[in-house]
Amino acid sequence: MPAVVGLPLWSIAVPPAGCALLAVFFSAPPAGGGLALVGGALVASVLVAVFHAEVIAHRVGEPFGTLVLALAVTIIEVALIVSLMLAQGPGVDTLARDTVFATVMIVCNGVVGICLLTGAIRHHIVAFRVEGTGSALSVLVALTTLTLVVPEFTTSTSGPTYAPAQLAFAGLSSLLLYGVFVFVQTVRHRDQFLPVGLADDHKPEHAPPAAQAWLSLALLLASLVAVVGLAKVLSPGIQGGLAAIGAPPGVVGIAIALMVLMPETIAALRAAARNRMQISLNLALGSGLATIGLSIPAVALVSHLLDTPLTLGLDPKDIVLLAVTLLVSAITLAGGRATVLQGAVHLVLFAAFLFLAFVP
Repeated sequence: MPAVVGLPLWSIAVPPAGCALLAVFFSAPPAGGGLALVGGALVASVLVAVFHAEVIAHRVGEPFGTLVLALAVTIIEVALIVSLMLAQGPGVDTLARDTVFATVMIVCNGVVGICLLTGAIRHHIVAFRVEGTGSALSVLVALTTLTLVVPEFTTSTSGPTYAPAQLAFAGLSSLLLYGVFVFVQTVRHRDQFLPVGLADDHKPEHAPPAAQAWLSLALLLASLVAVVGLAKVLSPGIQGGLAAIGAPPGVVGIAIALMVLMPETIAALRAAARNRMQISLNLALGSGLATIGLSIPAVALVSHLLDTPLTLGLDPKDIVLLAVTLLVSAITLAGGRATVLQGAVHLVLFAAFLFLAFVP
C-alpha cells in the first residue's frame, strides 16, 4: 500500500484506528489501561494529522504550506478546548483564556527561542523578512491585548470578563483581523512571508502528486475527527490527573497547548536546521494568530449557547509576562537577523512562564 500511494503505512493506519477506538470508548469511558490506550491514540492522531498537513503543505508550497499546518493544529486545539468546555468540568470558564495565553507564550518564547537557538548554533546568524514577521507580530499584539488584557479593565461586568456585546465584538474582530492577515499572507503580499532568497514564483521541489495530496486531506480530516472525540473521552482524566498532583487550574491550558503544538514545534525546528527561519516564524506566529482568531469566536459562541461565563482577562502577573514577551519579540524581529543570544532570551522567558505557572 505505501508503494502505491506514496505514504507510510502508519500514516494510513492511524486515522481509522483512532476513529475505531473512539467508537469503542465513546459511550463507555475507559479506565486504567484503557486511559493509556486512548491517550496514546490521541497523541498518534495529532502527529499523523500534522504529518498529512505537511504533505499537503509540500504540495501547495509556501506560505500556503505553513498556513495549512497552522490551521490544522489550531482546529485540533479549538476542538480540545470546546470538548472540555462541553464536559462542564471545574475551571471551564478560564480554560480558553489559559490555553490561548499558553499558546502565545509557547510559540513566542518556546518555539521561537528553540528555533533561533538551533538555527544560530548551526548557521551562526539566521535571517528572516522583517516585513512578514513584523506584520504578523503587530496583529498578534492587537489580538492578545483585545482578548486577554482589556477584559481585566472593563467596567460593564465585574471581574475579568466581557459583557455579551463586548464578547461578540471581540470574537468578530479577532476573526476579521485574522482573515485580513491570511489574505495579506497568501495573496496581496505573499512574497513577504517567503524564506530569504526564495522567489515569489518558486515551486516546491519533488512535490507529491495531486492524488497523494487528496488522500492526505481525507486522512487529515479523519485524524481530526479522532482527535476531537478522543479528547472528549480523555477530558475527565486530564483534569482529574492534574488536580491529583495539586497543579493550579491554569496548567490544564498549558497541557493542551504543549500537546497540540509539539508536532508543529518539530516542523519549525526542521526548518530552522535547514536555515529556513522564515518558515519557522511563519509556523510559530501563524499558530498564535490562528489560535486567537479562531478559538475566541468559537468559545464565545459555545459560551453563548451554553449560557456559561467566560473569563478572558489575565491576572497582573500574566499581563506582565505577556507584555515582556511581546516587547522582546518586537526587539528580536525588528532587525531581520538573530543570534544565539536572542534565542536564549526567549527560552529564559519561557522557563519563567512554566515555573510561575506551577509556583504562582
